[in-house]
Amino acid sequence: MKIAVSGATGFIGRHVLAELASRSLETVALVRPSSAGSQAYPASRVVAFDLHDAPSDAFQRLGCPDALIHLAWSGLPNYRSLHHFEHELPAQYRFLRGLIDAGLQTLVVAGTCFEYGMQSGPLSEQVTPQPDNPYGYAKNALRCQLEYLQQAQPFNLAWARLFYLYGDGQAESSLLPQLRSAVERGERFFNMSGGEQLRDYLPVSTVASHLASLALLGRDLGVVNVCSGQPVSVRGLVEDWIREHDWPIEPLLSHYPYPDYEPMAFWGSRDKLDGILKQT
Repeated sequence: MKIAVSGATGFIGRHVLAELASRSLETVALVRPSSAGSQAYPASRVVAFDLHDAPSDAFQRLGCPDALIHLAWSGLPNYRSLHHFEHELPAQYRFLRGLIDAGLQTLVVAGTCFEYGMQSGPLSEQVTPQPDNPYGYAKNALRCQLEYLQQAQPFNLAWARLFYLYGDGQAESSLLPQLRSAVERGERFFNMSGGEQLRDYLPVSTVASHLASLALLGRDLGVVNVCSGQPVSVRGLVEDWIREHDWPIEPLLSHYPYPDYEPMAFWGSRDKLDGILKQT
């Protein structure tokens, strides 16, 4: 089976390629032209083009893969930028529509928990999306477009709604890299919010494994929460990391206000994911 990965240079993409390589699968890494020669990829083949200006023979250039794990999305982490629906959404749909029209049979797309919006508590795939920022709106709109496309051009769609991730290669603006940087600077305190918000975290390597499994199934799965199913406080997470690494630093709580683009407590239900994984 041949699997292509878009966004192959990104935080998740690099781990997905490594996971696919560990399963001895034929892989194709789709990268931007500016990134083509910048690093080595654990992929059978590297293809360079910008999906915003994708060639008409994009599917053929990718080697006619059996499945695409689609991770590419620009404009982050500015979740409130209008770029997400003014520019990114139409470009994303054009690119994916072109691949499907050319013969792509299975598509796994990285969605986001921000599609749920400001809803609190445990969130299952049956909860109606209520996105509260342009990024969540654009992602959910792309899902709807692809589901409408399925009615005219059948293909397998797994919409992997990702929650929170951490691990090697994460953006420096993320929580763990910020904490590590503060330790390296010799700071006694780590400035953070009150830390009482509850979130759903998974290691990126685990997420990569789940995405690979969804692609290998080659089935129409619809929306699937990719999550731990276990709420953890941000304060508890930071304290666990400090304890695990024996770092000489203390959290300075309430230094920053809580983010206004996410509710105080939400996490995913993973009943559907667990049922799917039992079949792989």
